[in-house]
Amino acid sequence: MKTAILGAGKMGLWFAKFCKEKGDTVILASRSAEKMAKLKEELQIETTTDFQKAVQNADNILICTSISSFEEIIKTIAPFTHKEQVIMDICSIKEHPVNIMHQYIKDATVLGTHPVFGPGSNGVTHKAYVLTPTNQQEEKTAEKYKQWLEKEGANVFIMTPQKHDELMSIILGLPQFIGLVTCETLLEQKNFTESKKLAGTTYRMLFTLAEATAQETPDIYANIQTKLSNLSNIEEHFIQNAQTWLDLMKNKNTTEIMARMERLRTKLAKTDNNYSKSYETMYRMLQSTEE
Repeated sequence: MKTAILGAGKMGLWFAKFCKEKGDTVILASRSAEKMAKLKEELQIETTTDFQKAVQNADNILICTSISSFEEIIKTIAPFTHKEQVIMDICSIKEHPVNIMHQYIKDATVLGTHPVFGPGSNGVTHKAYVLTPTNQQEEKTAEKYKQWLEKEGANVFIMTPQKHDELMSIILGLPQFIGLVTCETLLEQKNFTESKKLAGTTYRMLFTLAEATAQETPDIYANIQTKLSNLSNIEEHFIQNAQTWLDLMKNKNTTEIMARMERLRTKLAKTDNNYSKSYETMYRMLQSTEE
């Protein structure tokens, strides 16, 4: 089985190593000739700066480029793909790249995928992996790929691109939004650096989110924030809720503040206990760093 991996960023390199370990013949493609020469020697795999050459004889093609360059890459390789191939992407959003693949790829089978983990992962065991087929042929491919991933220990979820993006609006989009706004707000405070020295558990969680978000890849975050169709509605709702809470604080309405908190506790109690357990684990971990 020959796998062409287009893009030599952190995840592209992760998949190059992973596919090689699983017995695939790997060809890695990127624009930088210097980088490709170095990786050819380092990883002991075939490399090229020619995306068209990379895909011609491949059985599987994995697109690991940025969302910003995704359409350009698909347009470049499309004339050189054929019906025996499976072409997959690993973007954090799904409707946008899947639509692009369908627009340009006419013969090969395409499949949207989202490995919900980063390049520091040691394999796929216990990691979430989302597949987003849109037709019968893609469903067959997804089922086959699902069986293989599950043998490797992954937790595989099959859903539509639309459903995936609805979930990612909550899972990725909203935390990113909160993190970015929080980071900017904290950095505007003249005592931010000093405040970290006195941080308790809650504040540690807050600035950890803020700092981690601000240091992520801007291209990824910008595209997630602008290409998840329902995200702006969720973020607007967050702003509305924030304004409601701010009004209560300004008006010193302690009675309603406590009542709203009780309503939140009641709603939380009806949710999956696993989330509460996860929070308790994180809370204890953060407490231990203060002792």
